[in-house]
Amino acid sequence: MKALVCILLLLETFVFVVQQQVDGGLNENEISQQISSEDGRQNPPQTDTLRAEASTDRQQYCDLGIPDIHAALRELTATVTEQKGNIRELTATITEQKEINRALETQQTFILEELKKKNEEISNLTLGQVELRKENRDREIAFSAALMESGDGYIGPFTTEITLTYKNVFTNIGNAYNPITGIFTAPLKGAYMFRFSVYNYGSTTATASIVKNGQKVVIAHEHQPQNDLNSSNGVVLILEVGDVVYVRLWSGRRIYDSYNNHNTFSGYLLFPLR
Repeated sequence: MKALVCILLLLETFVFVVQQQVDGGLNENEISQQISSEDGRQNPPQTDTLRAEASTDRQQYCDLGIPDIHAALRELTATVTEQKGNIRELTATITEQKEINRALETQQTFILEELKKKNEEISNLTLGQVELRKENRDREIAFSAALMESGDGYIGPFTTEITLTYKNVFTNIGNAYNPITGIFTAPLKGAYMFRFSVYNYGSTTATASIVKNGQKVVIAHEHQPQNDLNSSNGVVLILEVGDVVYVRLWSGRRIYDSYNNHNTFSGYLLFPLR
């Protein structure tokens, strides 16, 4: 601001001198006389003193203002240089942060992909477990039953063989055994274990057999002239789906049962076969 005022004052003086030379062709002495004459007419005597002081102040003002401009410019240049350095550092920081963000995004994408794979594996494993459990449930086949649900008494003798119906069912996992008919029907191809027992009291022989699809497989037989008669037997059979197994009392034979459940029939799947 000081420099601007100084320059304006110098320009004003210069314009005045040029204008006088153009208008009257005055020389330096005439210009000085004209200025003095004009000052004498327009200003009181003390104006000369004030003009001299103003001229001196103007010179000092201008002299003091110009160095301030250079100092201000140097300070501004230093500030701009410093700001450029700050901008470069900030740009480098932003670039570095962008690289970090890209790396984090890549890592996040990788983690999400891995989590997706793990979830798919867990889902597949869960489905496999469900199918395996279902398959295992289908393979859970076992039954056990006794002849009488209540009371006691003799069964037989008959003139023909009969299929024994074990009505007192203890276990029937898979519902492959029918307590109404006394017949077990294989729901799966596999190896099955069967056992049965016969009991009688007195002199009549006790004989029964396990039958597969109408064919005798093994028998349990006992004969004594008196007292208790006990016998049992068992067998492992390979059955196809739909094969039937049951127990038949031979003709002319008799068995006795009571709440003690002397006569039993049981079976279960050892393992399935393909």
